Amino acid sequence: MRKDRLGRGLGALLGDYMEEPVGETEVRRVPVGSIVPNPLQPRRDFSEAELAELVLSISENGLLQPLLVRPDTASAERYQLVAGERRFRSIQRLEWTDVPVVVREVSDEALLVLALVENLQREQLNALEEADGYQALIDRFGMTQEEVARAVGKERSTVANMLRLLKLPPSIRKLLQAGTLGMGHARALLSVDDPVRAGDLARRAVAEGWSVREVERQVRAARGARPRSPDRGGRRAQDPLVRALEEALRERLATRVQIRAGGKKGKGVIEVPFHDTEDFERIFALIAGVEASELLG
Repeated sequence: MRKDRLGRGLGALLGDYMEEPVGETEVRRVPVGSIVPNPLQPRRDFSEAELAELVLSISENGLLQPLLVRPDTASAERYQLVAGERRFRSIQRLEWTDVPVVVREVSDEALLVLALVENLQREQLNALEEADGYQALIDRFGMTQEEVARAVGKERSTVANMLRLLKLPPSIRKLLQAGTLGMGHARALLSVDDPVRAGDLARRAVAEGWSVREVERQVRAARGARPRSPDRGGRRAQDPLVRALEEALRERLATRVQIRAGGKKGKGVIEVPFHDTEDFERIFALIAGVEASELLG
């Protein structure tokens, strides 16, 4: 029978994954400098406003819950953080010299599961971070989608749908991670095979404030549109290598790049279209590795 791990709370979940406390006293104080961050922390983005609020709370009320750590196998005098990343960062900003902790023996698998569950309970992971966490459980520990779902208290279909987001083109993943594109919108774009067309739809969805239903309608229209023939207008059939390079550039730049090769001595032209000033600046930064505004002073 499926256990609803998230519903039981993180405290109850700890017993599923950890051994007994290390040492005679469960809570101890250790130097802040002896703690290293969770190497498998799935969350990459931390809100400055949230951290500032927590710093203020801890400075006024103290640390109400000790950090959870495990012994660092690389050094007997160091610990790895298991749970409490935001609290740990706040304590560092407050420049505490030591901090109360609970030391437990935790496997790498449990370390990732616990970090995932802690963030999911507090709704602190964005969709891609959650999907990356699930994929890490599959890649690092050979877990199936069903096993991942049981570990984090989700339905298997939910895990499967989250993992599908990792198949989105980089341009759409960036919008999703920034929070400008919703998960429902991104999922609707998964059925668009052409990454350039999908990227175009995603940017229009953000710019024009499309609903999920409107994205779905646009996707149906895009899928029903007749693709342009690569040979139209007398263009010669493309060499497979050139076509592969063209697709790689389209995927990287998220625009309909065309390579017109076949001239004498291997000459040719690479066309990189852009839709507006903002799109030009985006593409320029990807190609040049620097923002256009920085060059203009």
